[in-house]
Amino acid sequence: MEINFSNIIDLAVNIVLKYGLKVFGAIAILIFGWIAARWIRSSVKRGLAKIPWMDGTLRPLIANILWWIIIAFVCVAVLNQFGVQTTSIIAVLGAAGLAVGLALQGTLSNVAAGAMLLILRPFKIGDFIEASSLSGLVMDIGLFTSELKTADGVYIMVPNSNLWNTNITNYSRNRTKRIDLEIGISYEDDLEGAMDVLRAVMVRDKRILADPPPQTMVTELADSSVNIRLRCWCSSEDSWHVPFDLRKNAKLSIEEAGYTIPFQQHEIRIIGDSS
Repeated sequence: MEINFSNIIDLAVNIVLKYGLKVFGAIAILIFGWIAARWIRSSVKRGLAKIPWMDGTLRPLIANILWWIIIAFVCVAVLNQFGVQTTSIIAVLGAAGLAVGLALQGTLSNVAAGAMLLILRPFKIGDFIEASSLSGLVMDIGLFTSELKTADGVYIMVPNSNLWNTNITNYSRNRTKRIDLEIGISYEDDLEGAMDVLRAVMVRDKRILADPPPQTMVTELADSSVNIRLRCWCSSEDSWHVPFDLRKNAKLSIEEAGYTIPFQQHEIRIIGDSS
């Protein structure tokens, strides 16, 4: 059997002429698109870093979303080079995406909640929050879950939908926090003198702010004590330790000044038989 090399060469030339330019164009589009996507992602990160209110977790999220959008357009352009009907492919992918979305409703709800947490920023990394019957220091905010570290050092991973669908208390949002404590003294004690002693306890603590000034006020005439409320303000960073120290120093100062912190007592009378 005689092989016609001339026909083979002609066929190879035709294939190269027909598809070679398309392959070359597809490779060029891929390379250019990849470089452009990386450059745009880096530029967006640098630009967002200059925005003071932009959360550090949100910057890479926005940059990565733009990167994937550009890569998707690059893939569509490559398919167009080979004459593939991208409209039908997009329709199929859309239907498949809908099916996957219905199957992963819970997971996607976490993604949506994560995006809302990153955009609206009810809290940020480093804040101490209370939400969904949990409280702790925010260690990380992801698309699916957020990480909390409790006061006793326990690591908790919370689905974002649980955080988004409940009330969130952020103890770190404001720079200052008010502290209220109550101390009871005996009815026989000098009320004004005791209030002066307690006020001096707050003034001596350098962590307690001078403005607004510390206050003492009578809150209740209880069964066995006159209850005095200590009210002061401190920075959010000190709000965890100040109440413990203030309670201890108030007790020591009250007792040192000769005042009494009463405890509830019950008097029992036994009525005996008259016989």
